[in-house]
Amino acid sequence: MKRSAFLLMLCFWGVVFSTQAKNKSEILKINHLELGYPHPAIPFYHLKAELELPESSMIEVEAIVNGKTLRFVNLYQGDIVEEADKPGFIHRPPSGYALSQDNMLYKTPLITAWVRWEPGKTYKIEVKVKIKKSVKPSPNDKILSATVEVKAPDGVAGFDPAWKAYKSIVLSETAGIERKKEAVEVLLPFYPDEVTDLKREIRVMAVNPTDYSLSEVPCQIFEIQKYMVKDSLNPLEEGQSSRHIPLWMPTVTCKVAFLADVSAKTSKVFLVYYNNPKALTKSYRTDLQVQGELPGLTIDNDYLNVVLHPSSGHIDEITLKSHVANPLFHRMETNGAIHWNPDIYAPPRAWAHTADWKNDQNMYAISGPVLATGEFWGQLRHMPGVDAAVRYDFFPGVPYFFATTDMRINETLQTLALRNAEIVFKRELLTHAAWYDIIRDKVMVYDVLNMADLTDLKMEADIPWITFYNEQTGIGFAGINLEYANASLESRISLLNPYFYITGGPWIYWTRALSLSFLASNMQQVIPVKKGSMFHEKWAYLVYQVDQEIPYTPVLEWAKRLTNPLRVRLEEEVDDRVSKTLIEVYMDEGKSGWEERETGKH
Repeated sequence: MKRSAFLLMLCFWGVVFSTQAKNKSEILKINHLELGYPHPAIPFYHLKAELELPESSMIEVEAIVNGKTLRFVNLYQGDIVEEADKPGFIHRPPSGYALSQDNMLYKTPLITAWVRWEPGKTYKIEVKVKIKKSVKPSPNDKILSATVEVKAPDGVAGFDPAWKAYKSIVLSETAGIERKKEAVEVLLPFYPDEVTDLKREIRVMAVNPTDYSLSEVPCQIFEIQKYMVKDSLNPLEEGQSSRHIPLWMPTVTCKVAFLADVSAKTSKVFLVYYNNPKALTKSYRTDLQVQGELPGLTIDNDYLNVVLHPSSGHIDEITLKSHVANPLFHRMETNGAIHWNPDIYAPPRAWAHTADWKNDQNMYAISGPVLATGEFWGQLRHMPGVDAAVRYDFFPGVPYFFATTDMRINETLQTLALRNAEIVFKRELLTHAAWYDIIRDKVMVYDVLNMADLTDLKMEADIPWITFYNEQTGIGFAGINLEYANASLESRISLLNPYFYITGGPWIYWTRALSLSFLASNMQQVIPVKKGSMFHEKWAYLVYQVDQEIPYTPVLEWAKRLTNPLRVRLEEEVDDRVSKTLIEVYMDEGKSGWEERETGKH
């Protein structure tokens, strides 16, 4: 057998079968069994067995490995075929396992189970199948079993067994682009007794899809949250009996960011190891560096140097390291930042931008080898009915960063301007603008250096990308629209003729007009922004070397990558403490839908 298979295929000659059935023909056959390495369809160390029953039947299945009953076994119809190199799409969670496993007839079922086998070791594996004639337990139920000893593959070493557990993440590339060291962020939950120090304990390992070897990748742990309240198991209402199964369990969550290599149009497995109280702190070095104190941080990688404003924390200066003599900045009007908003103008109050904060906002920073964040939020100055937030995310080894902005209207305001996504530069630093026009279905290029002051260039509100660039210096700055959403809780969202536009004066800027009567024909009419309205944007801001033939070519290339991020799938082992029955709390009395359910499948 070739080593590249890394699977143990067994012909069970001489295997002794045991059964509680009296008829000798009623035996359980294991036609094939393998201990397998993680791959996208089964992204964990596992056993996989093809079974054959003496007759079609409703069944329940157990697998016992070295005397330990596995907490959860995935059960499939034998004709189910999934692509090994793609994430699995058929899944039965523990809640469904207890309710629906016995409403199907099986003859040649397939089972898989999470087994953390170690290379070269021998495992005694027993499979038990309960043959059933009805949904409810019956004295006529029969149990068939088969046992075999299996030696695990020994070609590739696993990770250090000092780590007691791991979670599995499958990343899938869909745009046909080779991904190298791409930052990925995932939320992970844990039981409190599995956690000593997540920042110290967690390791992320990439599984080589060819030989299944493991390689450690840089990771970063942040936003650790703990909910330690236990369910009391007391009756929910007077007269009810005490519950014996908790509705929830205390949980610790965190976010892990790591750098991933994934080939074009493929899926790849990454294992997140945890629960090792003796683990030592691991330091990872990348080109991502942060200096200074909030709000005026300086963020640096091999491509960019970005300076945040010392009062507001907004983008104040950007330097492309290949063009250090030509930094980008604004500093022409009021706060002087490059990034200005969300903003709102509700006279007689002053025009309020998030960039007008003067150390009176909330501030938060993250610094590490994979992610650096500056986050700012609070009430707009002199605008008690409006809250807003701005967050910047920076990464190693890339010429872009993310900007996420949100605004919430707490009390209805009568406004002349409501805007978002504003980027402002000194006029002389840039010569041209380009953007994709969906109506004309082409890229528009315009000479902004020589256009008349206070001339607006209008485009659709949901513009996919836009860029300024300088033909002489060769520097370009682009915005790639990743997310754009407007919503309202108390009423239908109300916006006046939303659009995106560029305008020039001593500065050149682009922004999104959500409601902007200030620049409309009747510029003194007020537009209500209703209580409960919310506005959200996420942009990738790219600084790049202008292409000599088509200046905006790098924008097109990065837009394809950034608007098609790696797809993330989390897989977790079922813990022993998970209940084997499902409990839900319903709002009102009534049927559950499961009463006397007849599927017609048996």
